[in-house]
Amino acid sequence: MSRILIVEDDKKIARLEQDYLEINGYEVDVIHDGGLAITAILKGSYDLIVLDLMLPNCDGYSICREIRNKVDVPILMVTARTESVDVILGLGLGADDYIMKPFDPAQLVARVKSHLKRYERLTGKQEDKKYFVGGEDAIIVSGLKILPNSWKVYVEDKEVKLPNREFELLRFLAENPNIVFSREQLFEKIWGYEYESDSATVSVHINRLREKIEKDARNPQIIETVWGAGYRFNA
Repeated sequence: MSRILIVEDDKKIARLEQDYLEINGYEVDVIHDGGLAITAILKGSYDLIVLDLMLPNCDGYSICREIRNKVDVPILMVTARTESVDVILGLGLGADDYIMKPFDPAQLVARVKSHLKRYERLTGKQEDKKYFVGGEDAIIVSGLKILPNSWKVYVEDKEVKLPNREFELLRFLAENPNIVFSREQLFEKIWGYEYESDSATVSVHINRLREKIEKDARNPQIIETVWGAGYRFNA
């Protein structure tokens, strides 16, 4: 599980960021004082830092300047400033990306996921259960093996036949592990808005998938329901 540090003095914003990241499977710590951030970062073994610029006692620029050559993890800069010079300065000090306030928390999650994936590729620290099998990448989790290019799925080494929509849904979830997607998001991704149905069909397909890939469909461990939010593929 990736560990993320949020350095943000606005407690409401920090709590919102923390809630969205935790519901998507990340372990999150929060610091509200810039003066405490540098020590926490150097000692905390974090995988990514969400760093506000305007902080008490020590601003985000100073923190970024101090830690950049000591900690090799993505830094996502959060700023309420709209001047390009402020963004350029932050990036010049070593931040990997920036996001402007106010922002959609889902956008923050997407940015975090993207940077963690990129960092894992560059360092070889892959958290996904991906392997090279039979000439192509495979996703393997808890006895489930998915071959995306061959459109094949195996459960305990026995092939399971899936209709196209079920396979597309499973593949999309497996390729985006530990992220919660709402029924509406999944419907848009797999079926598209032009399809003459509604998001309830997602639940039907999820239930069919569970019957085929879970050890106990009534107590699913791979495709989990996050009540009030959607579904998550546990890697």
